[in-house]
Amino acid sequence: MPSQSFAGLGVSAPVADALKRRGITQPFPVQSLVIEDVLAGRDVLVQSPTGSGKTLAFGVPLLDRLADAGEQSQAGQPSALVLAPTRELAGQIVDELESVADARHLRLAAVYGGVGFGPQIKRSRRADVVVATPGRLEDLLARGELRLDRVRVLVLDEADRMLDMGFKPAVERIVAKTPKKRQTLFFSATLEGAAGRVAASFTRDARRHVHAPERERAAAVSHRFVAVESQGAKLGALLGELGSDERGRTLVFVRTKRGADRLVKRLGTQNVAAVAMHGNKSQNQREKALGRFERGEVDTLVATDVAARGIDVADITHVINFDAPGDRDAYVHRVGRTGRAEQTGAGVSFVLDEQRKDMRRIARDLGLADEFARGTG
Repeated sequence: MPSQSFAGLGVSAPVADALKRRGITQPFPVQSLVIEDVLAGRDVLVQSPTGSGKTLAFGVPLLDRLADAGEQSQAGQPSALVLAPTRELAGQIVDELESVADARHLRLAAVYGGVGFGPQIKRSRRADVVVATPGRLEDLLARGELRLDRVRVLVLDEADRMLDMGFKPAVERIVAKTPKKRQTLFFSATLEGAAGRVAASFTRDARRHVHAPERERAAAVSHRFVAVESQGAKLGALLGELGSDERGRTLVFVRTKRGADRLVKRLGTQNVAAVAMHGNKSQNQREKALGRFERGEVDTLVATDVAARGIDVADITHVINFDAPGDRDAYVHRVGRTGRAEQTGAGVSFVLDEQRKDMRRIARDLGLADEFARGTG
């Protein structure tokens, strides 16, 4: 049986106290699985979905290990590197680990594109742990602002997403600049296929952990498929879903950037406050939209698939596929943003007649044929 306390897993008193002040007293399952191995200096391969608590699973023991080693990072030479696929996720990792780092007198810095170099260079050169997207990190390496030859711990978070987004060459170049004698922590939604091959090439004698089988996770999320007669009829269907008393924070997926902005405007005419996130928004606009959503100032966020990849917001009760997902993986990645961390949630998908065949196949592949039949007749 895994320990039911952070102290029992070997976490330091300062870190356990910092977590307790945030109301975090019992490890989530993925944390119980992983923390002891990381503290022991082992490489790990972890299959775990976003929102399962994996940031603390790698961040807590990583920061304890660095602090206990007593090594001071040199200017521009961090002791640990976390690679993440998107700027939103990089920022969220730093936010999640800030209090833990403060408890061990360590410094964090987020490095990502879409903003100016100056402030990021200044923070990253003082940081013990750099959390970075591959593109911006390579920019700083090319400028000579950072070096990776003192990295003791390397984390690849949402590694499968980095591969999906075409970052494999950049990741390989970055990893090659780190010491061969390092600890590597590899987190991914899958450890099969390309992700598994990359994981094997980056790690040594790694402990493998698989958390939250799909069968268990599916039980936490209800799935509904709603037949709609036309594209124009979707707005009425969406308003009906948003008007439910059971609805809380809701993520609505659309296919295009323009469609996201258009839907937010249409909702506004119906007195429904919503914000949009997509690739044409500036970094400042994206952060403001996500901040309003996280703080509860608006409870509806309309996003495209790419823009939503880094969203890790607690207590999303509903995910609504206003536009149908392109395939099974897209459906899983979208709806996987609800029902996290032992909570329940709902996934709702609107189905046009011409999409019925493709959506039926997606539902069947996910074991949701009955739910599809009930909703679409």
